[in-house]
Amino acid sequence: MAWCIADSIVKGEIDNRTRDRVTGKIWILGSDEPVELELTGNPHRDLAGQYLRFVNPKPKPLPESMQDGFAVEQTGVVGDMTAARKVKILDIPDGELEHYYRNKIPMPYHWGNCLYLEWHSARNGRVVIEATDYELTVEPEAAWRMSKDEEQSQHEANAHAMTDFMDTILEAATDGEARTSDEDDDAPQSQAEAEADAEAARMDLLNDRIQARLEKDPEANIDDYRRILEEERERLRRERNEPDPEPLSPEEEAARIEAMHDAMARTLAEEDDLDCETHPLVEQCEELAMTTSDEIELNEWLPENAHGEHPLHELMHGLWSAGAKLAGGLNGDPGDWPPEPLFAGDALVRLKKARGYLADAQAALQAVETEKLIDHPEWIGSLKKGLLAIHRETQGYIDELRDVLRDDDENELPF
Repeated sequence: MAWCIADSIVKGEIDNRTRDRVTGKIWILGSDEPVELELTGNPHRDLAGQYLRFVNPKPKPLPESMQDGFAVEQTGVVGDMTAARKVKILDIPDGELEHYYRNKIPMPYHWGNCLYLEWHSARNGRVVIEATDYELTVEPEAAWRMSKDEEQSQHEANAHAMTDFMDTILEAATDGEARTSDEDDDAPQSQAEAEADAEAARMDLLNDRIQARLEKDPEANIDDYRRILEEERERLRRERNEPDPEPLSPEEEAARIEAMHDAMARTLAEEDDLDCETHPLVEQCEELAMTTSDEIELNEWLPENAHGEHPLHELMHGLWSAGAKLAGGLNGDPGDWPPEPLFAGDALVRLKKARGYLADAQAALQAVETEKLIDHPEWIGSLKKGLLAIHRETQGYIDELRDVLRDDDENELPF
């Protein structure tokens, strides 16, 4: 899983005026000293040779779960870095997101540029800064120019950086170096969990590439999607120097189809909650999200022009997002829990993401209380208990899935 720190950045600078080297400093709200970057590689062509400065107009503190783990010295390799990524930007206030979501109303949007800075560090793994509202400044002249051929080579090098990072995760898990003392630690605790995290990172990269190509052709249809999917899969395989895939046996093909069907069912459960039995914890989280949103709206606690980073907005976003991820990991036939090792890794990735959203909601609620945004201590106390109960139960399911994957590791040992 990536460290996503964009919301908490005050300002920063990225310097690629020396080829094959990216240095920089990033100031995070509440930190006494800046994060320093020392990375190998180059950004995309639009930032190659440039000195970029950026300012976040509305920084907010790091979530409590991230405050102690982010290293001040970020040494590693460049991933994808560009200020020209096209993304969908919603044309509705954050306060109306719940209304659109609940009523399944199509959300209006426009295409805009997004600053996307990704790197892979020895201390924190994958780090991503993704923002559409930063104020950007670049020097009038680049120190050097990147050709189109060099850009293609750089894209392949960036992809190798990602896959090399995955290999590092796997080696760390194999050597038994994964940390287990912190309940909220996302570090893999078994070879199988490391492989699930690596596969999730691989799919994130694959989906980013597919999305970038689809955005260039708004008229693309399902056949175009399938073609692009296969092309990007093949591209990633070549970049990793993986051998040509061998034909599957009938048993392997059956297992592959079953896995595809299960993944599709989980995606539907996460996005639409269709055709799956809703898990009690999902119902509990969604009910808490709904009652919390209703209470905030009924009492008019949100100022009329509250920005998207307002703690009450963050509280609601964390609750709704946690419910969606819990649905993807838990909904289905209760008799199938815990799932087989083939599916346990996917469920674990989703539940760890849900736990992260719950931590965000808890941090937002703490900010509501600390900043005295509302004067209802009983309501805050009750919500704290509700969040903590869901968090603890989510952690329990995470532990069960980790046990499944550990057992699977042990069963594969050759002695």
